[in-house]
Amino acid sequence: MKDKIIEYLGQITEEEQAILDGNRTVQRELYTSEHEFVVDSNKFLAQGKFIDIRPHTRFTHFPLHRHNYIEMLYVIQGQLITIVNGTDRISMSPGDILFLNQHASHEILPARSQDIAVNFIILPEFFRYPVSMMDRENVLMDFILSSLSDPDPVSSYLYIQAKQILPVENLMENMIWTLVDRTSASHTILQVSMGLIFLNLSRYAQFINQNTPDSSDTNLLFFILNYIEQHYRDGNLQSIAESSGYPVYYLSRLLKRHTGLNFKELLQKRKLQQAVYLLEHTILSVELIMERIGYENSSYFYRKFRAQYGCSPTEYRKRHSVIT
Repeated sequence: MKDKIIEYLGQITEEEQAILDGNRTVQRELYTSEHEFVVDSNKFLAQGKFIDIRPHTRFTHFPLHRHNYIEMLYVIQGQLITIVNGTDRISMSPGDILFLNQHASHEILPARSQDIAVNFIILPEFFRYPVSMMDRENVLMDFILSSLSDPDPVSSYLYIQAKQILPVENLMENMIWTLVDRTSASHTILQVSMGLIFLNLSRYAQFINQNTPDSSDTNLLFFILNYIEQHYRDGNLQSIAESSGYPVYYLSRLLKRHTGLNFKELLQKRKLQQAVYLLEHTILSVELIMERIGYENSSYFYRKFRAQYGCSPTEYRKRHSVIT
């Protein structure tokens, strides 16, 4: 399938032919009607569509721009060098994915004939179903999704070296082929594939924003959030400090600056998320659930649960249990 994708996307487009014939600049009118270079989804998406692809334009410098949609840039063959937000130079290789939210700007250096990449044009509404596929909430996925949707996120982009994550690479090729082939039920296939990509990213967080110019804090943040996911029952910040080599005070400031919550609050949030999952999907008693997620004080647990969800655990189960 990959060979067919390369053959299809490697064809010279009309715009690229014009560049080769001497028009050395990108034709802005193909992308935007605004004075500012904001690539407009209406130029590429048919009415009612939430997602589509176009091959990246080669042979010329693609000037600084942003999008009024979420862009997912994926390299299939060769290399692509993009400069994000004016400072972060990212050299993308085959299998690499770059998510850019609506607030990120970037430019792309000239690509050669053998450098083949595809741009996914994605409206935010497309992500509703993939997000609903998550079998449970967690603080790590909350952070990933906030990077794509929040108006003032910690990071306006997510860079994933997905060649090291075989399931994600296979899913990306499946999405490209589905959009190229225009098969029936393609919208459902695309949404399910994207949901599976997010599920895999929650398992391989160590590959997100790795080897980027400002990666140290982001990598450490993902390390902490992944630790909370694994050790929400009895985790502590001192253990992270010993594992990472960073002092507790630095980790505390990092979390507060990038998530708005301290370690204790994030740990509590994850405990309650797990409690909700167990209430919805099991018949375990509330007391046993409380024990499993690491709460010893029942009155404290009930108080925090009600403050978060507006009802008691028993009332929540009656409303949301998936067990009949």
